[in-house]
Amino acid sequence: MLLGCIADDFTGASDLANTLAKGGMSTIQFVGVPKGTAQARCEAGVVALKTRSIAAADAVAQSLTALRWLETQGCRQFLFKYCSTFDSTPRGNIGPVAEALLQALPASVAVVCPVFPATGRTLFMGHLFVKDRLLSESGMENHPLNPMTDPDLRRWLRLQTKGEVGFVPHSIVRQGGEAVRAALDAEAKAGRRLVVVDAIEDADLLAIGAAVADQPLVTGGSGIALGLPENFRKAGMLSNAGSTYKPGKGPGIVLSGSCSSASQAQLAHYLLTHPGLALDPDALMAGSQKVTDAALFVRDHLDDDPAVYSTASPAKVAKSQEKFGRQELAEKIEHFFGALAAALVDEGVARIAVGGGETSGAVVTALKTESLIVGPEIDPGVPALAASGDRRVHLALKSGNFGALDFYDKALHALGEA
Repeated sequence: MLLGCIADDFTGASDLANTLAKGGMSTIQFVGVPKGTAQARCEAGVVALKTRSIAAADAVAQSLTALRWLETQGCRQFLFKYCSTFDSTPRGNIGPVAEALLQALPASVAVVCPVFPATGRTLFMGHLFVKDRLLSESGMENHPLNPMTDPDLRRWLRLQTKGEVGFVPHSIVRQGGEAVRAALDAEAKAGRRLVVVDAIEDADLLAIGAAVADQPLVTGGSGIALGLPENFRKAGMLSNAGSTYKPGKGPGIVLSGSCSSASQAQLAHYLLTHPGLALDPDALMAGSQKVTDAALFVRDHLDDDPAVYSTASPAKVAKSQEKFGRQELAEKIEHFFGALAAALVDEGVARIAVGGGETSGAVVTALKTESLIVGPEIDPGVPALAASGDRRVHLALKSGNFGALDFYDKALHALGEA
């Protein structure tokens, strides 16, 4: 294994795996930290954790466990992957995990760059944009778990870290990899080990990739990985073996837990031509809406690729959170989706398109999936995946804000046929 990656959620892991596979690296996504040795044909290993919204100390501990396993696989470089909208709170978890990885490797400096231009995430003067809006005006300020109210990543990251945060502006990045490398060295010498680096297009990410070829640790969104495969290719280390992914066959369903603006629109579009069942927070918390009821609905509509969803407007979500508690409601919904997915796959469902990072994590965990083979890209940042383990199901794990309006129809088609 050449590149060892630690992702803080499951959709982010598949997003990163997609980027690396497109770059020509034989890529496997692991669900949690594996117990044994990685497959022989694995040049990039992506360990998917569920650490984005847990206690910072727990996120650090799990990330360090993943790092130790990746080190035993012989990795030459490590990447900490987080969301392109920098999902976190003033307490973490991006800063604490990044600092812990820096210390453990050890590394003198690490880039901080969540940019993903293909989905409209850009960074200029240290401020994160989603398309033409600052992060704090993009809808992310209403995120149910990690509301992003400040687009200044230096300021936000400084709240999470012990050390000072460095910065490399776009005026330097556009000069190319050598200029970026020199700027990173200067920040490291000044004691600023985590360095926010501007990028507004793929060419910037390629320049950053070239600059960090010899750095033990890189952090960012999946876009930061655009330039990394080329470093290994130039060194003659890539096999160019390609993916072993094959489409599946069997019934398909959609499970949507994300409440982002994009997910709401995608679900509404899908429900125009497919049946859907909404989870009711009151009934769910009271125990009157059961997994068996949802499974029955799916069975009754299986020929029409039905959807089961908790997706709702920010106002409705806030009202339910106020009534039941944010964490309590989230855990109940995640457990419901996980149990439902496991029950349906046991009954023959073979293709599942999932919307939302927390929902994806719950589904993959409940299915006891060990690893995922990366297939073709469905939409930017979202590949088709084939699971190994006891349940051989095909999955699309979509981050809330990713995907075109017709994503769910495209996803089920990419995963195979009924």
